[in-house]
Amino acid sequence: MRYAKNKRPEASPETRDEAERIARATQKPGQTKEQTRLIAQGIRKGIEEYKKQQKARARAADRARKQQTRINQDANEQESMTPEVTPQNTNGSYRSLLPWLLLLLSWLGFGLYYWLSLPTEP
Repeated sequence: MRYAKNKRPEASPETRDEAERIARATQKPGQTKEQTRLIAQGIRKGIEEYKKQQKARARAADRARKQQTRINQDANEQESMTPEVTPQNTNGSYRSLLPWLLLLLSWLGFGLYYWLSLPTEP
């Protein structure tokens, strides 16, 4: 089985019309129709090449955007998987003493209440 050589795809009608319009707009006096046709052909090839470049840039930008999205998702997954460790004494050592001080004050309060509520001997 033989494969045909890759032929250049036909230019779209819009591209052909645009190239002919530009060629006619830049036509010089005394220029033949053949010369104008060749100029239009060159313009059409330029337009096609430009479109190819733009498509390649768009694909590259899309790939880069998708890769960046994947990187961000991976980073977010790793952050959610690793447990967050919070330091115990972030705002000084008084936070670790606060529960003990409250416990001591409550016991002192209970003791004082009990002592004051004892009946006094006459």
